[in-house]
Amino acid sequence: MAHKYEITRDYIQKLKDIIRAEDKNLALSQMATLHPADLAEIFDFLSLEEVLFLFRLLDEEVAADVLVEIEEDDRERLLKALPSEDIAQKYLDNMDSDDAADVLADMSEQRQEEVLSKMDDMDQAGDIVDLLNYSEDSAGGIMAKEYIVVKENWTVDECIKEIRRLVEEVEEVFYVYVLNDDEVLQGILSLKTLLISPANRKAINLCEKDIISVKTDMEDEDVGKIMQKYDLVVLPVVDSLGRLVGRITIDDVVDVIRDEAEKDYQMISGISEDVEPDDRLLVQTRARLPWLIIGLVGGILGAKVIGFFKPELAQETAFVMFLPLIAAMAGNVGVQSSSIIVQGLASNSIHMSSIARRVFREMRISVVNGIILSVLMLVYNLLVGEGYLLTATVSLALFTVIIFASIFGTFVPLILNRYKVDPALATGPFITTTNDIMGLLIYLALTNMLL
Repeated sequence: MAHKYEITRDYIQKLKDIIRAEDKNLALSQMATLHPADLAEIFDFLSLEEVLFLFRLLDEEVAADVLVEIEEDDRERLLKALPSEDIAQKYLDNMDSDDAADVLADMSEQRQEEVLSKMDDMDQAGDIVDLLNYSEDSAGGIMAKEYIVVKENWTVDECIKEIRRLVEEVEEVFYVYVLNDDEVLQGILSLKTLLISPANRKAINLCEKDIISVKTDMEDEDVGKIMQKYDLVVLPVVDSLGRLVGRITIDDVVDVIRDEAEKDYQMISGISEDVEPDDRLLVQTRARLPWLIIGLVGGILGAKVIGFFKPELAQETAFVMFLPLIAAMAGNVGVQSSSIIVQGLASNSIHMSSIARRVFREMRISVVNGIILSVLMLVYNLLVGEGYLLTATVSLALFTVIIFASIFGTFVPLILNRYKVDPALATGPFITTTNDIMGLLIYLALTNMLL
């Protein structure tokens, strides 16, 4: 299997030359040892026509895996260029139901119906239709319909025969699910338990009954938290009656966790919607502009605060040079505090019962940091020969600003989380802008008082 570092610029250029010469055998040999994820990455560097040339050369199962790995925008363009019959019979029939549903979700409803009607495996088509009815951000939206079930009164020998019958249809067998006659989940059986148990033992007597499952309407982010917390590699999904309807594997949850991390990072950076580097100019602008406007308004308010104290600053111009320092420290402290809280909320390590303790802890940390930084500022001003009044004012203001920014950065994500708003919004432009304004206000108010 080729490694990622082998996909170099020279390799891409060589592949382009092979495509230009339409040498199918050489193209196949170049791709033979590459993982589907590497092939999907290579396709990012090729035109649609070049991708189509290579894609049609691939084995159907490999092509299906590549189709799953390709970025959504690129996949959408590729699907538009492929006949519906090929998509249905060559690719979807070779995918797990959850991957097939993701591929179909990129199409219009009319194209979805057209592709589904051309599938040979009607059971697979039915499973895909079921999955498309769930929200893409729910447990039902990320689950797969491929799993092995046995009845509670079956013997070990009957269970093993069922596994052998279905093993070709289920790519990864982690557990066998034990159901009663009403299809209600009763427990799970590991392969190890089946292998070491007597052939005549009943499944219901061997299965683990204390199992963790989720409902179809649970948010995918919460599913990820559950699997992280309990170190699960697979999680059964049940309906409101407790009947087994699907399973979620760890690879699906890794995708969810990655997507959530990207979304939170974009929010922290002041990007209000999910964007990709190659998205259109309008999409990129629309995603960035709202927070930039908020920053602009914050800058105007900051200027107004400075203007309000203009007479005092005109008399003591030395105080002006510390305005950027106070504003920057306020923003930095606020972002640090809010980031810690957001991280704790995301990992479920902060609960309602621990909020008071967490706030008190942040206050203690801010006091210690405030004292240290204020003393350093005091020493600096004394060494460079600034006046005692300026020295005392800057140090006192810095200490006060750090305390305020820390408390504000702690409370804002907690309040947003309380009202079901993503607390990641609190980290970044919102905290920075607000603390800049409040830092300036505190500093200038103290300056006015002491003067």
